[in-house]
Amino acid sequence: MGNADPFVAIVDDDESVGRAIRRLLRSAGIGADTYLSGDAFLDTLSSMPSYRPDCVILDIQMPGLNGLDVQQRLKGSGIPVIVITAHDDVAVRSQALASGAFGYLCKPFDDSLLIRTVQAALGIAPSP
Repeated sequence: MGNADPFVAIVDDDESVGRAIRRLLRSAGIGADTYLSGDAFLDTLSSMPSYRPDCVILDIQMPGLNGLDVQQRLKGSGIPVIVITAHDDVAVRSQALASGAFGYLCKPFDDSLLIRTVQAALGIAPSP
C-alpha cells in the first residue's frame, strides 16, 4: 500500500505450498514470509509491533488455529486477507468472504490468478 517493497505473509501448514507461493510472488517482485501455523504468524505479529505484512495469504485447514480463526483475529487490522484451500466448501467460502476476505482461491490455483489477486490486494497495477 504505497510501500516500495511490498511483502506478504503466507500461512500454510504445508511447507512446500508456502515455498512455492513465496517463489511465485518473488517472481512478481513481491517479498514474502512463510509460517507453518496461524499461531506462529500471530505470535510474530504480537511480539514484533513493527512487523506488518501488506497482505496475508491464509490456508483454511491447519492444525491449531485454522485460517478463519486467524482471519477473525486480523479483523480491523486493515491487512487484506486472501484465503486458499484445497477443500472448497460453500459455507466456509461464504464465512470467509462475509468476514472481509479480499479473495478466496481453491488449490490448485492458477499462478497468474494468485499473482493478480495479490497485486489487487496490494493496490499494485497488474504485471503485463
